[in-house]
Amino acid sequence: MTLGDVPLEWALAAAAGLLAVAAAAAGLWALRRHRARRALLDRIESVAAAHLQDVLLPDGGGGWFHVDFVLLTAQGLVVIDLRDVPGLIFGGEQMTEWTVMHKQRRTTFPNPLGPLYDRMAVVRAIVGEAVPVEGLVVFTDRGSFPKGHPRPVTRLASLAAEIPPLGVAGRGELIERLRPAFEQVRAASSPSPLKRR
Repeated sequence: MTLGDVPLEWALAAAAGLLAVAAAAAGLWALRRHRARRALLDRIESVAAAHLQDVLLPDGGGGWFHVDFVLLTAQGLVVIDLRDVPGLIFGGEQMTEWTVMHKQRRTTFPNPLGPLYDRMAVVRAIVGEAVPVEGLVVFTDRGSFPKGHPRPVTRLASLAAEIPPLGVAGRGELIERLRPAFEQVRAASSPSPLKRR
């Protein structure tokens, strides 16, 4: 039997079967990606009493800054710049570019600390200097820092150690005192078109 001898119904059934398998594989891939993203977001949100995600904040000069997260925590408002960079990361506070070694390839990316400090300044401009505003560049666990990293940088696995736990006595009162400042940031924010899927 040659390909030309195959009945049309069989060929259509085989094509439909292949499409069904491809659709199922794509669906499983999308589901796994969604679950991984949700787990990542849950880890970030778990350290906060409230949070904003993927918002634009006014810079005071007619422009806007995209901010990945603003967290209401027991230490104040925390601006999070989330980075998913797989591989070995080498960088320092004074370096213009940071280097990544991944799968025998060397790439660079701009130092993320300058943009973090800008985002922190935007939040401070909204809430005032009396409100504690911190910032962290948080790398997912797909990246590591074999030579160490600057203070305002951490990995997702270490985030809970960087931000004090919510349940400690006295922290609830501090969070409630900071809540109006957090609501000021919420009121000044708008959804960002740069939202990560």
